[in-house]
Amino acid sequence: MEAQALQFFIACVTAAGFGIAVAAFGCGIAQGLGLKAAVEGIARNPESSGKVTVTMLIGLAMIESLCIYALVIALILIYAHPQAAAIAGLFAK
Repeated sequence: MEAQALQFFIACVTAAGFGIAVAAFGCGIAQGLGLKAAVEGIARNPESSGKVTVTMLIGLAMIESLCIYALVIALILIYAHPQAAAIAGLFAK
């Protein structure tokens, strides 16, 4: 039973790591593209900089929230599973 619990924990940690990596990569690309588009829009029409900046900041906050959601799910995968007591017992020895 302890070996299965440890294998499950290793799988959860691996999945959490890959999930955070993919989320961070996707959010970084999306934020870069959003910022690029906003700067191009302000360069073409400087009078609209206020509206573009506010919209850009709201969009960046929404993109960043997706990465935070991925972090929450990764933490749930690592810390909230049915075999947590068995794994804690393995490390307490």
